[in-house]
Amino acid sequence: MSHQCSPCSILTLGLAFCLGSASLCAETTNTPAHLPRLSKPDPVPSTALDQAIGRGVDFLLSNQNPDGSWGSARRTKSLNIRMPVPYGHLALRSAVTALVISSLHGLESEDARLSKSRSDGLAWIMKNLPKVRRAGAQDLPNNWAHGYGLQALLRYHGSETNLRKKKRLAKLIRHQIGMLERYAALDGGWNYYDFRAHTQVPSGDSVSFMSATMLVALAEAKEAGFEVPRKPVMKALVALKKMRNPDSSYLYSARMKWRPTAAVNRPGGSMGRTHACNLALRMWEPSDVSQSVTREWLDRLIARNGWLSMGRKRPVPHESWFAVAGYYYYYGHYYAAETIRFLPAAEQPFYKHHLAAIIMRHQEKDGSWWDYPLYDYHQAYGTALAIMTLKGCAVVPH
Repeated sequence: MSHQCSPCSILTLGLAFCLGSASLCAETTNTPAHLPRLSKPDPVPSTALDQAIGRGVDFLLSNQNPDGSWGSARRTKSLNIRMPVPYGHLALRSAVTALVISSLHGLESEDARLSKSRSDGLAWIMKNLPKVRRAGAQDLPNNWAHGYGLQALLRYHGSETNLRKKKRLAKLIRHQIGMLERYAALDGGWNYYDFRAHTQVPSGDSVSFMSATMLVALAEAKEAGFEVPRKPVMKALVALKKMRNPDSSYLYSARMKWRPTAAVNRPGGSMGRTHACNLALRMWEPSDVSQSVTREWLDRLIARNGWLSMGRKRPVPHESWFAVAGYYYYYGHYYAAETIRFLPAAEQPFYKHHLAAIIMRHQEKDGSWWDYPLYDYHQAYGTALAIMTLKGCAVVPH
């Protein structure tokens, strides 16, 4: 983490309130006393939400590679994240393609391109995901591919009616579970760098949000009836809890325990990852994350969204306030939307309308969403995460 500035003056505090002003008001009962109070959101019409999703889908269909995948290493700049070839970019393309076909799953459209796009994307995943490997001695972007690939395979396995193809999907699912077991970090959890001993079992410190991402994927596999090895899950849960602060913010990684009050580890720095971490713990140990904690962090995300948004589209990782990186933005909102389902049904529309409004106002003119320039992967993953967030924000009439 390079940039450790923390806003502390009255001026910057005022800026934070201004940045989140669309959601602030003195009238509410949902927000803890130490947070700005949230106004009652204007309902987002289902037609408007569907239109936003439709524009995002149009972008994805128009930007799919001829081989069925999404993203590439073609668009470069002088400040790209190091990504060894060939396996680094194979991992990124696999992870991004998995996210996209997950976002397209279950959508209905009169556009004949949608069915073909999903079919081509899934075929590419089924062919290429088994080829993903560790990218180098200290580079493990493959874990993103294994986690998001697992979730995509689970979605299509659950809806597949062809028995032969269903069996192929099941075999691939078990393989991805095995790969996550293989690349779990020595200290529990998962990471994307091993800066320590470069050992076969990654010796690098586990990362909170990556560990949470993999735990969510494995929990979904277990719910779908697949056998998930107990040891790596239990170690990851222990590691994740060690990174949880008393206020339910989370350290960036295990090595940050020596700097617990660094900006990146404070609530403002944790806003983009707390929801994924809370979701992972809630899925494996339901009593471990209370509804009040879920509410509080949804309130934080909405009321103080400006802090997270200031990192959006910045090209340097962690250059924003609280060392926030741009790629936390749509990631954080997706997992926030996923946590809403654990609240009482009567409370859910309040948060769904708030999150939907936030996501919709950031949609680009071409229908995409993006938060961090990453070769030519960012528009595809940003759009996929935004679509899944909006799908999770749909309000079902009672």
